[in-house]
Amino acid sequence: MRCETLALSRDGDSAALAAELRALVPSPESVSAEVAAIIADVRERGDDALRAYTRRFDTGDAEPPPLIVTAAELDRAADELDKDVRAGLERAIENVGLVAAAGLRDDQAVVFDDGHEITLREAPVNRAGIYVPGGRAPYPSTVVMGVVTARVAGVTRVAVCAPPGRDKDLDPVVLGACRLAGASTVYRMGGAQAVAALAHGTREVQAVDVIAGPGNLYVQEAKRQVSTGVGIDGFAGPSDLFVIADPDADAELVALDLLAQAEHGPGTLVVAASHSPELLRAVAAKLTAGLDTGAVARLVKTADAEQGLDLAQAFAPEHLELVGTDAEALAPGATHAGCVFVGASAGTAFGDYIAGSNHILPTDGVARFASALSTTHFRRRFSEVRIGRGATALARAAAPVARAEGFEAHARSMEARIRENGAR
Repeated sequence: MRCETLALSRDGDSAALAAELRALVPSPESVSAEVAAIIADVRERGDDALRAYTRRFDTGDAEPPPLIVTAAELDRAADELDKDVRAGLERAIENVGLVAAAGLRDDQAVVFDDGHEITLREAPVNRAGIYVPGGRAPYPSTVVMGVVTARVAGVTRVAVCAPPGRDKDLDPVVLGACRLAGASTVYRMGGAQAVAALAHGTREVQAVDVIAGPGNLYVQEAKRQVSTGVGIDGFAGPSDLFVIADPDADAELVALDLLAQAEHGPGTLVVAASHSPELLRAVAAKLTAGLDTGAVARLVKTADAEQGLDLAQAFAPEHLELVGTDAEALAPGATHAGCVFVGASAGTAFGDYIAGSNHILPTDGVARFASALSTTHFRRRFSEVRIGRGATALARAAAPVARAEGFEAHARSMEARIRENGAR
């Protein structure tokens, strides 16, 4: 893999360098018009458009198989899984489920002195769609991350979609993972057209309430464009990794972690920062000897570990690794990352598969405000209001405000409750 080494002076601009790094990979805007055309076509022609795009983008002009995978196909795939692969998936399902369950919250009630009561309640959405990427490789791990989290959140109907390959079908490992994780329906479809179908529904595809999952720029731009009518987890596009490494860090482990994320291919951005030129040179040598996947790699010489964190905060990586005593001590200040991995033994690959943290993470720098996939993405929080004897005081306090806004009927609606309580 080819990489370049940059230098950030002690008084250098971390935000400017972070923007320069982000500009190394394509932005969502580059595919916006094409995605809009695909969504409009699927919304108008439904399944016919889906099949046309599947022939064009996935099966190499071959007639695609039925859109919906049958229960018998899922059962057969699960039964035929390699025993070690099945054991790994089952362990991942258990770990992801435990972490997801920790995010659930009970109803919380606030009772005011005047007697009225507000209860904050949560309820799951009815239907969720999990997008599982295809193309370069199968991703059974993404099935686990999405389906298990939605199930733990209480969603009863969880659909999975993934693009079929040139052999016109989904990888058996993906199908087996769908069965083990508890997917309700599995569709052979991918790309922006799959997102459009999940959002708007077709004759064969039932519309969902929330769409979650990673994918290429087309998939993520499609999620953004349909988000006015359906919930999305956020932008989970091409992967990125930022490593802050001390001089005593193991260069081979740092390089392996960068290469591991680079396996996701073109559009992936991997960065390592250190105040040790010797470490960066050692990492560069190992990256150069690694397999070139089309990912972009950059190494940054910083003044110290703290400046590395400043750059990471501005970059807002999907994955942040802190390796070495000084770097690991910065963990409490690392707040702009999808997931933080602390210590030499905590490589991002563990998070991608088995640790229990979710690997569907905010990319493209949106970790400044966005979060990893969790049960909250599949649950709605709303208020249950009981006024009771508090109506009198509340109406007298709020009616003047309503009239100040020009809403006479609002004021009268509240004041009518005063009369009902016999307080006037």
